[in-house]
Amino acid sequence: MGSKNFAASLALVIPTLNEADNIGSLLDAIQHALQSTDIRYTIIVVDDSSTDGTPHVVRKHMQRDDRIQLLERSGKNGLAGAILHGWAHSDADLLGVMDADLQHPPALLPELLLALQAGADIAIGSRYARRNGVQGWNPVRAAISRVSTLATRPLLSKKLHVTDPMSGFFIVRRSCIDGIEFQTQGFKLLLEVLVRGQIRAVHEVPYQFGLRQAGKSKASAAVAFHYLSLLGRLSREVVLRPSSQ
Repeated sequence: MGSKNFAASLALVIPTLNEADNIGSLLDAIQHALQSTDIRYTIIVVDDSSTDGTPHVVRKHMQRDDRIQLLERSGKNGLAGAILHGWAHSDADLLGVMDADLQHPPALLPELLLALQAGADIAIGSRYARRNGVQGWNPVRAAISRVSTLATRPLLSKKLHVTDPMSGFFIVRRSCIDGIEFQTQGFKLLLEVLVRGQIRAVHEVPYQFGLRQAGKSKASAAVAFHYLSLLGRLSREVVLRPSSQ
């Protein structure tokens, strides 16, 4: 990435809940990927009361690099809340997030940053920008994901062509979301950013969604409930929004 003149700084948040078997490898891979850039960055791990030693693994990495930070939350949960908590502890120009389960490829980070350097307001790692991005998923999971994605279409501006508004891997300009109070419960922050943020230019980078290597998926009935609740709330906002916006 030709980022010699890219003066922005990046805060990359990684929410964790019992990811001790993955987080060390992920931190190493992120730092390796960002070596090819000259951006100033901080990796902020936000841990929600892990019981498997995840914070201990992160602290070992912090001893080797002060660009890694750990924020521990007690008695709280919700992926969106963890992301927002991490962003609130940084004054970086660019705010990013990726999962801790190694399903998002760190090697994509330089390309996402390059899109922002070229003028995008948000750069998204997309599972659907090309075929076979979710190869290996069972048919039921793939169908649920597709239907959930289709349900977002009426909420998004026609000017925003986004194939994966449910992605958990993206970087956004702080200036596009400053002052907005997002929902802290739930797992689909990107959708709310796209609907409520001042987003004019989107760039999607296709990738192959990896399979979880260790640990357990956080999907649950509560996740589905919060998603449906978010859809309902955003739908009401879109209906009430002035037509000039």
